[in-house]
Parts: sequence; C-alpha cells; structure tokens
Amino acid sequence: MGPTDMFRLDGKVAFIPGGSGGIGSTLAAGVCEAGAQVAVVDRDGDGLARTCSRMREAGSQPLAIAADLTRKEDADRAVVETVDHFGRLDIVINAIGGGAGKVLFDAEDYPVPEWDWIFDLNLRTTLLATQAAVRAMIEGGQGGKVVNISSVRGQLGINAGYSAYVAAKGAIDSLTRQWATEWAKHGITVNAISPTFVDTPQVAMLLDDPDFKAAIVNRVPLGRVGETRDLLGPVLLFCSEASAFVTGQILTIDGGLTATQ
Repeated sequence: MGPTDMFRLDGKVAFIPGGSGGIGSTLAAGVCEAGAQVAVVDRDGDGLARTCSRMREAGSQPLAIAADLTRKEDADRAVVETVDHFGRLDIVINAIGGGAGKVLFDAEDYPVPEWDWIFDLNLRTTLLATQAAVRAMIEGGQGGKVVNISSVRGQLGINAGYSAYVAAKGAIDSLTRQWATEWAKHGITVNAISPTFVDTPQVAMLLDDPDFKAAIVNRVPLGRVGETRDLLGPVLLFCSEASAFVTGQILTIDGGLTATQ
C-alpha cells in the first residue's frame, strides 16, 4: 500500500447522520470520492433528496435514509437499513449538530427547554447513532471508525451565552476518549474534529453582517472563516488506514485560534 492509498476507503461503508447538512453533505461527497459507499441519514427529507441527487449526478450511489436520530428506534432502523443494503458498516461520521447561536442565554438563567434542545441536537444524536452503528461493527467483527464533530467551544468558554453548547461539545470530547478506550478491543477507533466557525448555508445570514464576520476573522491567525472543505482532509484521515494507530484524539481545525488562547 502506497502513501496515498492509505487514505482510500474502497470497499468500506460509511454511515453519515446529518449527511445532507452544510458540513455533512461535503463530507458525504468526499467520502464517496475516496471510494466508500455511503448511507446519508437525515430528518430533512428535502435536503436529503437534494444531497443524494447531487451525489448521483457525480457518479455515486448513496443510500438515502430519512430518520430522526434523537429517537433510538430511528437510529436502530437506519443502521439496519444500511447493513441490509450494503452488507456491512465500517465508518460512522456524526455530522448532526449546531444551533448554538439560536439560543443564547445568561448562564444563571439558561432555560431548561433550550438546554435540552441543544443537548438532543448535539449529544443525543451522536450517542444514539454511534451506539447503533458500533453494535453493527462489533457484530461484523472487522473493526471500524467513528468520527465525531465537536467544536473549539468544547475547549474554550465564550462570554456570549453558550452554556448548553459548550457543555454538549465538551461531553462529545469526553465521550470520544471514553469510547476509544472501551472499543479498542474491537478494533474500532474513535476520534473527533474540533472546528471553529464554519461557513455553511445555515449561518449565511450571520456572515452577511460585515461586523460579525470581521469579529470572527480578526480572532483567527490565518485570517479567514473556516470552510466545509477544510474539514474533509482530517475526516478522511480518521476514516482511513492512515490513522490506524490513532484513537481518542480531538483534532482542532481552527486556523490557529486556540493557539492564541
């Protein structure tokens, strides 16, 4: 196997919750280009159809699965459909998350319903999807790869009402290390990427505000906002044999932001 071959995913099956989102769709397309077969899972039926249609136009044959991964029965069903269709499951990329800027409250008054919503979106989906996928990996007996999407806010506080979001992402960082420890005996590696602010359609209106964008860019040594393509290389690393001896790691993708803290 040559150096570049180590990053190929030929013969592998990737299960991607949130695969029709701004980040997830880029990762789903990139994993396909690297040779994997992909199950794209999302509760947004329209977004799911658009994402899979674009992937088919590019020559891929994704499996589209509509599911609400805050529900255990949906997570279990989505994994069963994936294994029934492709015959195996090797990779899970947890691309559901976000919502931080929509529910900002002072820490001492953070309301329980909004707290629960952020945790369901960012942590519960990761938990249920990963549990279901890893059970299939263990049963398959061929190891596997789990890639979580955390955030620099799992490491850094911010004076802007993000209590629920930083707690959820901090929990994902801890779970990444815990799962890596428990599932190593099954040949399953677990790692996470930890990006800063990433330009996606969901935040387009925020970035249209020049003052908001400047405030972000001015904190980043590389002088720009993150793009979804910036996440693809690190994800391919963690999905492939190039990271065969890497587990329990959180890779920060932030243009140097955390280096200044």
